[in-house]
Amino acid sequence: MGGTWQNWGRSEAVRPRLVERPASVEEVQRSVEAAGRAGMRVKPIGAGHSFSGIAVAPDVLLELEDLSGVVSIDRDRRRVRLLAGTRLHQVPKLLAPFGLAMQNLGDIDRQSISGAISTGTHGTGARFGGIATQVVGATIVTASGELLTVDETQNAELLPAIAPGLGALGVLVDVTLQCVPAFVMHAVERPEPLADVLANLDERVAVADHFEYYWFPHTDVALTKTNTRLPGDAPRHPLPRVGKWIDEELMANGLYRAVCATGKAVPGIVPSFSRLAVHLTGNREFTDASTGVFTQNRAVRFKEMEYALPAENVRPAFEALRALIDERGWKISFPVEVRFAAADDLWMSTAHGRASGYIAVHRYWREDPTEYFQAVEQIMLSFGGRPHWGKMHTLDASILRERYARFDDFLALRDRLDPERRFQNDYLARVLGD
Repeated sequence: MGGTWQNWGRSEAVRPRLVERPASVEEVQRSVEAAGRAGMRVKPIGAGHSFSGIAVAPDVLLELEDLSGVVSIDRDRRRVRLLAGTRLHQVPKLLAPFGLAMQNLGDIDRQSISGAISTGTHGTGARFGGIATQVVGATIVTASGELLTVDETQNAELLPAIAPGLGALGVLVDVTLQCVPAFVMHAVERPEPLADVLANLDERVAVADHFEYYWFPHTDVALTKTNTRLPGDAPRHPLPRVGKWIDEELMANGLYRAVCATGKAVPGIVPSFSRLAVHLTGNREFTDASTGVFTQNRAVRFKEMEYALPAENVRPAFEALRALIDERGWKISFPVEVRFAAADDLWMSTAHGRASGYIAVHRYWREDPTEYFQAVEQIMLSFGGRPHWGKMHTLDASILRERYARFDDFLALRDRLDPERRFQNDYLARVLGD
């Protein structure tokens, strides 16, 4: 029997009937087959970094941490096959001996590679897709316990469906990524007047390789991040170790955690701290390996909702969000994050068929996000939003079907691969219907 499982953000918890830790593909197959004979549902989990209930396993929980590492490398085509439980933060060291890197990453690298792919995790950059767009092959254990290989030579028509597959089609046991030569990035992080950033937002997004900004409510400043890709042999000027520790550990984690905790008890301090924070942080320039620029350590626990919008709707939706916070008088200690991604053709991708911008809102994990998130959600829906599968939202299949052109095709594939809903949980029943 298992204990209580909780996700990182403490927005979901479950006491599974059974916890198994397969260390091989064959052991995953045996677990799925056994669950079928017992009439139980089975769900794999990664690092628990989803905020929605997508990974909740009420019956059999598969912990895939031991299913980790490189299966094979195709040096000529720059492709790497990884076991599903491999954590994103492990990938750079695995790829380094081959001079390769992932094309794009998000700003957190604690997730498993299969979890990031299954939920549609993304980074920023108008010419770059999410992590799932880097998938050129995968192996899935279906509900019958059989292996399904999907790549350019086998079941190629299913590739746009299995990434992101939401964990609804089977258990991903390995994935093949299209990598790129290792590269360096020049990072410029600056506090800028929010009005100026919004006035030139489309241009900033278009000309930069990777652009995003954070906005602390109660301020008129945007903390911008502009990253430029450089060849792998470009000179590096990384952040000094002490300065990086002060910025990212002492300020962004230690002090910020204390302020969030105090702000929950005394909300009135939040606006003053936010105005101070934008003057103390977010002003630096450095050049480093891509993974050292893309990702950062986030130790302050939070809950998150994120919506993908048509890129042209980001500015009006963001301005409506600002007006909402002012109107309600909320004291919001966590910043709003705005990022961008290229259109893709993946069936259940939030960027399917359209260049997209992402607006993410957060609350400190000990605060109730319900009122804030639900009000923001209505704004995002009015601007054509699609919710991130791994983050909190309230939508169900009746609404989501209207927002995904291949929704019914995905359901038909689920009927074929998992007719008895062996991989279903309450979240999937809500968002996909049953």
